[in-house]
Amino acid sequence: MSQEFVIEAFPRGDQGRGASRRLRREERKIPAIVYGGNKEAVSISIWHNELKKALENEAFFSHVLTIELDGKKESVILKDLQRHPYKPLLTHADFLRVDKDHEIHVNVPLHFLNEDTAPAIKLQGGVANHQINEVEVICLPQNLPEFIEVDMSTVEMDQVVHLSDLKLPKGVKVAALLQGEDHDLPVVAIHKPRGAKADEAEDAAEGEEGEDKE
Repeated sequence: MSQEFVIEAFPRGDQGRGASRRLRREERKIPAIVYGGNKEAVSISIWHNELKKALENEAFFSHVLTIELDGKKESVILKDLQRHPYKPLLTHADFLRVDKDHEIHVNVPLHFLNEDTAPAIKLQGGVANHQINEVEVICLPQNLPEFIEVDMSTVEMDQVVHLSDLKLPKGVKVAALLQGEDHDLPVVAIHKPRGAKADEAEDAAEGEEGEDKE
């Protein structure tokens, strides 16, 4: 993990909707909570715009973050984020403490590489059909990948890439696969567009008719 995210936090005593609204309106902060790790949950507040800017970076969602509160630092991951139903505002965040000796469950984005240059797409006219764009992984915090790469250059026409085909970093497991083969979900496939398939079938039929006439 090459990046580091540090979030400045402040103690929060007042609870309830009214206090949360005042916090957002008057101080430009949002309420949040830090929990887990065999410690009591702690109510905090964090700068709204600072968090919103950090969220623009995809890596924020799949990184171990640092919460700095009263001069003390804790390692956490973002577990839940609430947004206003129609305004571009964040309303609440949940952070889970992490321990270097305990595995964590985190959704990690998939990065599809070489899609434009894949022979099945560039030369054969195929189209990539993405089924999922992120995957839940289980690993120790120090092994958490920022993303998982899916190399499309070797994917053939009508081939389906499943979760079990993903190349995972050392110490990383896909949560779904631990539930059995029935959970080996499709990730991406390359197929001919429907119109192209219909044209091919029509051409083939016409060819057969021509042969019959001869």
